[in-house]
Amino acid sequence: MTTHAMTMLPASGVRAAIARALDVLGRFPPPLLQLMFRLAVASVFLKAGLNKIASWELTVQLFADEYKVPLLSPDLAATMAATFEIGCSMLLILGLATRLATLPLLGMIAVIQTFVYPSAYSEHLTWASILLFLLTRGAGPWSLDRALGLEPPATR
Repeated sequence: MTTHAMTMLPASGVRAAIARALDVLGRFPPPLLQLMFRLAVASVFLKAGLNKIASWELTVQLFADEYKVPLLSPDLAATMAATFEIGCSMLLILGLATRLATLPLLGMIAVIQTFVYPSAYSEHLTWASILLFLLTRGAGPWSLDRALGLEPPATR
């Protein structure tokens, strides 16, 4: 065996090991990923919504002093935020009207990123990425959308 051939063997073994690992990773079930995405992003927004309603006066004050959403009164902005955070989170958890439920949350992220916390782009990008995945791919087979026939059996 030549020196060149000997140096190729370990690389070939490493390549084969990487190929096997990638094959195993490629078998990760997409339905589980969709469920995990729904639960993960829902937990963020549900917690925020529940915190808002736990201390409503403080929430309205925050919208007046810190959040300052343009064109909306603090009370209306707080009401809309809490309603969408709790309502859309519950829909995501159930996998019901999933694609529709992502839209208000994406809108909230855009408003928060633009007007409230522009430096929190890494969190917003993470949440938006998950929501965009769910918007474009749907809730998956482990959802009420699928059980009720609101989503076709073979979503991409």
